[in-house]
Amino acid sequence: MESRNKIIIAVVAVIVIIAAGLYATGSLGNTASSDLNGQDVQLAAAASLKNVYDEKLIPMFEEKYPGVTVTPTYASSGDLQKQIENGLKADVFMSAGNKQMDALINESLVDNASNVKFLENKLVLIVPADSNANMTSFEDLKNVKGNIAIGDPESVPAGQYANESLHNIGIWDAVEPKLSLATDVTAVLNQVAQKSAECGLVYATDAQSSKDVKVVCEAPEGSLKTIVYPVAPLKDAEHADAAAKFMEFLQTPEAQSVFEDYGFTIHK
Repeated sequence: MESRNKIIIAVVAVIVIIAAGLYATGSLGNTASSDLNGQDVQLAAAASLKNVYDEKLIPMFEEKYPGVTVTPTYASSGDLQKQIENGLKADVFMSAGNKQMDALINESLVDNASNVKFLENKLVLIVPADSNANMTSFEDLKNVKGNIAIGDPESVPAGQYANESLHNIGIWDAVEPKLSLATDVTAVLNQVAQKSAECGLVYATDAQSSKDVKVVCEAPEGSLKTIVYPVAPLKDAEHADAAAKFMEFLQTPEAQSVFEDYGFTIHK
């Protein structure tokens, strides 16, 4: 009997050692990942997120979960909201403003319990990199002779923030005739970079991404509410399991560190 017990103990020990080895090499640890093979996370994200996702985060996620892909759609948050309302197949929505996410929650397309207020950004005044314009503040926009590029406040969160700030500092009426309204914040950046606009209002992260523009200043303190980027899976996500893993990945320290490298702040 004693000999038999020793054999059983030895067999169990071998099984434990093998299992530990498989886990260490990922053979067991990737079981959940293998269950996701073939799934494609359809990501609808604000245009200001394109660089960080395309250059870093999507490749990182796909490396972590082999067999899973991410297909992004970038546009202004307002346009994405309308597309989702009209049937756009999306698994995860990341907006540059709460307004668009809240609208989808109110229409029961997103569960409020899954909505994560995730990132913060800043609104800045930019000019072409070689500009000699004598501007140091938003107030100086009153003196601009050429075009001032902003996102269309009807659909672009960056434009809505610009509208809010310019109204609150009392210069909207003075600058409105000079405004060149763009379809998203990337288009604003391009107008200034290509000098079709004398200056523009974009997110700090967009300004950081281009060597063709320079930042004059940030929006005056108290002139607009905190710019928050919420993210959530859609209720009818076709690939709900992969979407859940993507949401989990975004909130890991390594992913958050990448967002910070691109100029975002993690919302507390």
